[in-house]
Amino acid sequence: MKVRIKFAKEGMMKFIGHLDIMRYFQKAIRRAELPIAYSEGFSPHMILSFAAPLGVGVTSLGEYFDMELTRDMPTEEVRNRLDQEMVEGMRVLSARRVPDGKAGKAMSLVAAADYRVTFREGYGFSDGWKEKVPAFFAQDSILVYRKTKRSEKETDIRPWIYRMEVQGDSLWLQVSAGSVANLKPDLVMEALAAFLGEELSPFACQVQREEVYADVGKDGVRELKPLEALGEVVA
Repeated sequence: MKVRIKFAKEGMMKFIGHLDIMRYFQKAIRRAELPIAYSEGFSPHMILSFAAPLGVGVTSLGEYFDMELTRDMPTEEVRNRLDQEMVEGMRVLSARRVPDGKAGKAMSLVAAADYRVTFREGYGFSDGWKEKVPAFFAQDSILVYRKTKRSEKETDIRPWIYRMEVQGDSLWLQVSAGSVANLKPDLVMEALAAFLGEELSPFACQVQREEVYADVGKDGVRELKPLEALGEVVA
């Protein structure tokens, strides 16, 4: 039985890196006494696959990993047993059975993500910036210098920004994610600052990831669905 876990990472846990989060869940799965499947060979390991690594300092309400169990279980029991082993700042939000095949491979499915960006007190843009966001988003191209493994090159990130809205005092973004085109909200904020003609401190923004999506569209037509929606509840 393959199970997709959705969890939240908040508070001080945002400072824990991806590899440590993986080790944390391995220990939590053992404490929860879930029937986790192991790989074969000389060095067996738990069969786990995380969808999209989260940067240090970023909170999230929509993180995912898949795990293989050796037998069927009610998904709510899986969620509850694992959630009971969480520390402050970590919550298990849901568990869903996912099929074998493409829909059951969380890492390769990732196509987009939602982010909410807020400003720390005393930082942020000058008054009137909210009214200028639609003009920024309406541009045909948004050129930035993006770091690659070997160098830095100019890239048009506009096709990777799917939606952009001012919501209260925060900025909500839906951007491309995954292995092909992964756009970090920090880069969008740098481009917005340049558009506004302002300087943005490296510590000005607080970023929260809110959801991760798969693209289930056909013939080049984008149709995004939360990874959670590709699974099913098992009673």
